Amino acid sequence: MRVIIIEDEDLATWGLLSKLPRVDPSIEVVATLDSVKAAVAWFGANPMPDLAFFDIQLADGLSFEIFEQVRITCPVIFTTAYDAYALKAFKVNSVDYLLKPVSQEDLAQALSKLRQLRSTAPPIDTNVIRQMMQAIQPVQYKNRFMVKIGDHLSSVDASEIDFFFGENKVVWLRHQNGRKYVVDYNLEQLEDMLDPMRFFRLNRQYIASIGAIKDTVAYSNSRLKVTLKDPLDNEDILISREKVEGFKAWLGK
Repeated sequence: MRVIIIEDEDLATWGLLSKLPRVDPSIEVVATLDSVKAAVAWFGANPMPDLAFFDIQLADGLSFEIFEQVRITCPVIFTTAYDAYALKAFKVNSVDYLLKPVSQEDLAQALSKLRQLRSTAPPIDTNVIRQMMQAIQPVQYKNRFMVKIGDHLSSVDASEIDFFFGENKVVWLRHQNGRKYVVDYNLEQLEDMLDPMRFFRLNRQYIASIGAIKDTVAYSNSRLKVTLKDPLDNEDILISREKVEGFKAWLGK
């Protein structure tokens, strides 16, 4: 069986090279590659192997990017140090995944699974691979907002913001110092930009930071009433029944 290893950690590569012959003496490792660029070039110049081991994080990017540039028709076993949150999808689109450091027992089980599924394993679905790429890459939330003060521009750190609110079709940022500034985003856009661990969309008008919540009390119709530390005009801020459970979970994180 012709095998290639795509891995940028020397220790992990040597681990596979030493364990594979013990598990299956018929295995021939025909190439070891350490980058997306090298893998794409190799697949373009060589016949498809019988099996490929793909580390997820390579020297120049995620190995999923290889699938965007080359049609991979051989079975794939992913090796990864990532937690299980993103690994479920790997089973759908590969023979198996192995958590580092790869043990000989796990390796043997993965190769046994390959032999059993050789004739029935589905082809790699590049659409799901694309979704996996998005899932595995950390979301980058907005940390600073540019605001205008007279003729000057200033940057406000997200950690200094108490809340955002909409008023007369304008969205304002309320700073911890009590000042408010117009922002160039609507609340729907801000909801996607802000770290959900720090900010919560209270209702159609407010997105508040966890530090700005002063008090929360039960209200009619199973709703909640929130009081902010520095409210605007003592306005009642109500959370609908649909958002109550999510709000409680957010407060308790």
